[in-house]
Amino acid sequence: MNSSRSLLTTGVPGFDSLLGGGIPVRQSVLITGQPGTGKTVLASQIAFHHAAQGTPVVLATTTSESQAKLLEDLSGFSFFSRKKLGEELFFLSIYAWLKKGPREAREILIHTIRERKARLLVVDGLRSVRDLWQDEAKLREFFYELSVGLATVDCTALFITEYPLSKLIDFPESTTVDGVISLTFDEGPGGRVRRAEVVKLRGMKHLHGRHLMKMDGTGVRILPRTEAVTQPDLDFIPPEGRAGFGLPELDRLFDGGLPQCSAALIAGSTGVGKTLLGLHFAAAGGRQGEKALVFSFSEPSASLTARARRVSLELQPLISSGMVHLRYEPCFEMEADEIAELLLSELERIGARRLVLEDVETLERALDRPARARSFFGALLIRLRTMGITSLFTRKISKVIGPELDFSDSPLANIAENLLFLRHVELRGRLYRVMSILNLRNSRYDPTLREFEIRDEGLRVLDPLHSAEGLLTGMARPVGASREPVLP
Repeated sequence: MNSSRSLLTTGVPGFDSLLGGGIPVRQSVLITGQPGTGKTVLASQIAFHHAAQGTPVVLATTTSESQAKLLEDLSGFSFFSRKKLGEELFFLSIYAWLKKGPREAREILIHTIRERKARLLVVDGLRSVRDLWQDEAKLREFFYELSVGLATVDCTALFITEYPLSKLIDFPESTTVDGVISLTFDEGPGGRVRRAEVVKLRGMKHLHGRHLMKMDGTGVRILPRTEAVTQPDLDFIPPEGRAGFGLPELDRLFDGGLPQCSAALIAGSTGVGKTLLGLHFAAAGGRQGEKALVFSFSEPSASLTARARRVSLELQPLISSGMVHLRYEPCFEMEADEIAELLLSELERIGARRLVLEDVETLERALDRPARARSFFGALLIRLRTMGITSLFTRKISKVIGPELDFSDSPLANIAENLLFLRHVELRGRLYRVMSILNLRNSRYDPTLREFEIRDEGLRVLDPLHSAEGLLTGMARPVGASREPVLP
């Protein structure tokens, strides 16, 4: 729909992706939202981006206030460049012309655009125009004639106003302009979270829905929802080969290891050995020439290295050679899409072929809406396998021991192709560690229950367990014993 159109790119990270490539040249776009949502910063960042490229921009203000205040507010952002003011970026107050009427305001804008040879017009403070005129007919006339005039001078326009979207759609502004972008707030665990939504943009296949918007010293950046920017991998063919753990007994259970480019979930109780299995998986990849990333939300890298050393798994040589990378990110106030972007960028940067992501429930909790969980993780797994990555996620189950075996609260368990379950079980007053492969993608595997042990010499999988039942519930009984729990 937009392949042949000439587009004005914004220079705002992630925003062009949201728009479908950019803003069509000669179109007018309205940016609306309550105070503090970032409207002026967003439009000014676009303006300074084009000024930096040598494209003349006119930034018109609609109030009688000094432009010095606006410049002072913008000067703290890295995109701000004082040397561009007056030349590539020309400020114009149109308040006096607005008081005269729509025709006079339109004429001064078009005259200035022609004189400056501007290709972008930003009009900040459109609400004050409505407050000044209080006449729907004047507003409609102003927008219509301005749109016609902009087309004749080959100029694109951004208008900024402060109405909530629910109110704006009843005004002539929303129907006269070519595009409407709504900025809003959500209440998040760390305070207010900004969202951006392209409500309409004529002729463009833009992304729908609300997307995360971040603002810091560099300016605005948009993080589109992961599932919105992920294309289905309809032609994906699973490659041959296995990604092993480097533990002979365990790899035999998997018929050689995890299928390459698949995703596995290791679910288990606290302290049962999920992290150590993940570190073995990463180390085995590093030793075979496959770079691995271990991404942890809860444990610093030095702690992981020391933990591995205590069971005779030396990670430091692999880390020093660049084959294994450890990344610790607490992510206290990050949303899932921001974490996903960080994760995928890091995997691409190091050229990883294996991923171990610790405590995936942290990523689940970082979603702005629980209803997104299945589509979000489905999209993330598509991105990982198209990058050629075999991924392993660890997740805590809620109880150390108990009769329940329920993964209904874990969307990843229903999507990941491979599922390995670890658990502490109680038998005659002692806790044992057991494991079982519950699923493996289109592959043979050994479904027998196995005890495994973690000692100073390492992690070892033992023979099948045939002398007890109820092991996966955590309340084991010797075969043939009564259904009552065995007492110590």
